[in-house]
Amino acid sequence: MNRREFLGTSLTAGAALAAAPLAGGAVNTGEAQTEAAPKSGIRKLPIGVFNPAFTGLSLDAMLDKYVSLGAEAAEVGAAGYASSEQCPLSELVADKARARTWKKKFDDHGIPILAVSGHGNVLHPDPAKAAAFDKGFRNTILLAEMLDVPTVVGFSGCPGGSPTDKFPAWIVYKWPDEYAEALEWQWKERIIPYWKDLAKFAQDHGVKRIALEMHPNFSVYNPRTLMRLREAVGPVIGANCDLSHLFWQGCNAVEAIRYLASHGALYHAHMKDTAFFPHNVDRFGVLNFTLTPSDLEASEFFRSVGYGHSVSAWKDIIATYMEVGFDGMLSVENEDPLLTGEVGVTRSLAVLKHAREELLAAQPNPGQARG
Repeated sequence: MNRREFLGTSLTAGAALAAAPLAGGAVNTGEAQTEAAPKSGIRKLPIGVFNPAFTGLSLDAMLDKYVSLGAEAAEVGAAGYASSEQCPLSELVADKARARTWKKKFDDHGIPILAVSGHGNVLHPDPAKAAAFDKGFRNTILLAEMLDVPTVVGFSGCPGGSPTDKFPAWIVYKWPDEYAEALEWQWKERIIPYWKDLAKFAQDHGVKRIALEMHPNFSVYNPRTLMRLREAVGPVIGANCDLSHLFWQGCNAVEAIRYLASHGALYHAHMKDTAFFPHNVDRFGVLNFTLTPSDLEASEFFRSVGYGHSVSAWKDIIATYMEVGFDGMLSVENEDPLLTGEVGVTRSLAVLKHAREELLAAQPNPGQARG
């Protein structure tokens, strides 16, 4: 299928993909396949939804939609880039009774809140912007404390490259030498001091899991930079493993999950895909990312689950989360420019639930004879 045919895929074809039986074995998806068979006694991971896909709805309408779609949990954007009227953060943290009433709406619908998010650039070189993001993130932590939500999700932030910069400077390579100096200045003077202070604030308020999304254009953008911050700050720092960002950096999903889990750093998981266009990757490389699919020379952009990597690959991913003992939620985040809002969430839920149920059904029953 060429790119124009791919972009023109009809909703009917997409629905067939979401509903189609999953293959039992691995297929060649262009990346290394790692067997990840589920083990006896694995946990049934809750599959939920991150609310930005439905910010046009009232809270009550959104919760009714979650129930109709079969969502099993919620991640709620509270501050920063993910803020919405569905979570009036300032009012909630100022009134504990109101916060409990707000949470009860989720409970009454059978939708537990398993994560709250305060995505923003808390290290922005503009002091006013940094202060606003910081306040939102700290209030998100206070909300998690009030409502006993286990995980707070966000970005690491990205400072400027010097004390006088006005714009963030994302540096990933230490040559020429001034880049090495700027990168070390960022970590020593901005990144580590901020997160040490923030981690203490979180722990003082009973929050033990801050799940940082490894996102390009922020200082923590892959598992290695995440571990650098975790080693400097402590175990309150962990990963929001959004594979869509790791895919286009060339990571193998299964290996990234296992690496993070082996260090006890796997706290949350966004379920989002990335589609590649090999001809453009061959010509322009993987840094040629776009948010607008009308750019026909882009190398990749975000898709709903199953529309970038095969359903078999996603089955391996879920099996790995189960195998490593992940105890968070699988949170559908839809940023698909072609399957927007409810359509993209519905397709993602169908693929993920189908894969999970096949994996659970494959477990041996207690007492079953084993060869």
